[in-house]
Amino acid sequence: MNIKIIQERLDVYRCRSLQEEANALREITQEVALAALSRTDFFKKAAFQGGTCLRIFYSLDRFSEDLDFILKKPDMDFGLEPYLQPLAVELNAYGYHVEIVDRSKTGQAVKKCFLKDDSLGKLLTLQYAKGTAALSKIRIKLEVDANPPAGSDFENKFLDYPFAFAVTTQDLPSLFAGKSHALLCREYEKGRDWYDFIWYVSRKVRINFTFLANALNQTGPWAGQNIQVDKDWYQKEMKRKILAVNWPEMKEELSRFLKPEALATLKVWDQEFFLDRLEKLVQWL
Repeated sequence: MNIKIIQERLDVYRCRSLQEEANALREITQEVALAALSRTDFFKKAAFQGGTCLRIFYSLDRFSEDLDFILKKPDMDFGLEPYLQPLAVELNAYGYHVEIVDRSKTGQAVKKCFLKDDSLGKLLTLQYAKGTAALSKIRIKLEVDANPPAGSDFENKFLDYPFAFAVTTQDLPSLFAGKSHALLCREYEKGRDWYDFIWYVSRKVRINFTFLANALNQTGPWAGQNIQVDKDWYQKEMKRKILAVNWPEMKEELSRFLKPEALATLKVWDQEFFLDRLEKLVQWL
């Protein structure tokens, strides 16, 4: 059992609250799960995407919950079954007593499973959660889009924990396109999505409009319309979205994923701020 490796990793975080401790342990679990998948052929078929990808590989300064992937090529026959045992074996080797529940359904494009652990927190030396039920349950959802839009670009990234391994990810313009699709089409608002939007804008990341156009044509209010997506269309629709957002609600939803020093950045969150960021973005698109 390699529980010492988990403890040493947790100590590096220097957590200052119960929430940070829970976030850190979930993130460590995410990294061990990625390592497990790297021992299989998973990354020959799939690529890492989403906010957790930004957090782990690009140092996004917010925590994230789920592990999201897309297949490099559509394959509705893809299943998670071959990867569940390797995931369990790897996690159990580090002290987890993990239960993996496959919630995939035949005919659905999104394949999903849940990683559940009720015991690891009891084996660790915890600064804030000792004697509480706060870390008694670790829950991570793993999703794979088996019918992804065309047009994404990919790259290989590397992690050193818990050992050196490679992960295939979407490149940043494709990741930004995926986030833009979520912002424009998600049926409910998430403060985390808008936080990521600011992160992309601050780094002058361009948008893979081909991937975004194909995603919009596949799902959401523009599905099947084959709309022409360019920076003018993007600016118009994003402005409409920004004007409709309840910004106090977004700040509240986001706060538990941020460290205390990052919370101060939310003071400027309002329509004016995001419209300004959008204007900055379209200048270099």
